[in-house]
Amino acid sequence: MKRAQTAIEYLFMLAAALILVSIAMKTILDASRQLETAVSDYTKTVREKVLENL
Repeated sequence: MKRAQTAIEYLFMLAAALILVSIAMKTILDASRQLETAVSDYTKTVREKVLENL
């Protein structure tokens, strides 16, 4: 019985770790998409301003 309980506890810990990793990956991917959008908008604005000044 002790062996089965240990195995179940191990599986729960593994599941919790996988959930945390998936949350971290989602957060990182969302942040990278937002950063990409922000940089793209910034470069577009800078390009427009440079062309206006020429």
